[in-house]
Amino acid sequence: MTTFSAPDGTKLAYHVFGDGHPVICLPGGPMQDSLYLGDLGGLSAHRQLVMLDLRGTGQSATPEDPASYRCDRLVDDVDALREQLGLDRMDLLAHSGGTNLALLYAARHPERVGRLALITPSVFAAGITITGEVRRETALLRRDEPWFPAAFAALEAVVAGEGTADSFQAIAPFWYGRWDAAARAHRAAEDGHKNMEAAAAYGAEGAFDPDTTRAALARFTSPVLLLAGEVDLNSPPPAMAELADLFPHAELVIQPGSGHFPWLDDANRFVTTTAAFLG
Repeated sequence: MTTFSAPDGTKLAYHVFGDGHPVICLPGGPMQDSLYLGDLGGLSAHRQLVMLDLRGTGQSATPEDPASYRCDRLVDDVDALREQLGLDRMDLLAHSGGTNLALLYAARHPERVGRLALITPSVFAAGITITGEVRRETALLRRDEPWFPAAFAALEAVVAGEGTADSFQAIAPFWYGRWDAAARAHRAAEDGHKNMEAAAAYGAEGAFDPDTTRAALARFTSPVLLLAGEVDLNSPPPAMAELADLFPHAELVIQPGSGHFPWLDDANRFVTTTAAFLG
């Protein structure tokens, strides 16, 4: 673990896995520490992974100003890490909620991004709507799973705006391509690793300006990979196709049978795809 100073003086931490040319990795959550990413299923055998703990998460310090958790304000933290590593241009990989930050970074600093890998991305920054019907259709792909009836009933409550804490717990199997012991352990390990105050501020008013971001992404000429999970309820393939269409040079890859954490569901396929893109 190494630390550096953000522009406002907050001490931020990052963790390095593997050797070679670095790829800066942004975790999701939003505002979850990077521990859950592991080494992305063995991707560190191909590229050096630099995992950033966003401010207030993991081993990074808590900022004096809680408003600095807002997504658009975190762009400066990412650029400070780039400078810390001595990179003029960097390859950037982001997962889930962290992809909103990656999109804002690419929009503000397109000249600083070599390749951009978006793994099961969130779409808030781009202003894309994922309807309840699309989520239901994606969920129904799992109808033959033994846990499906209870999980689908909970999903219906969530989609209707009537979800409780128990409902959100009950839909956990939908996040994984296989609801096995490894998935259960991964889910359990996530508990307590998300900064809830920071998550609430991440998407606060003013964080996102979709029209401006979409216009900037239309001018973003670097290569982009969007890797979606076939059965991912959070980032269903139809929404991922809509996001891919915002870029001039984007490749959409749908990983069969995978959920929101494709490096867990099929590490070999995930690493092969992502390493080939990163080069």
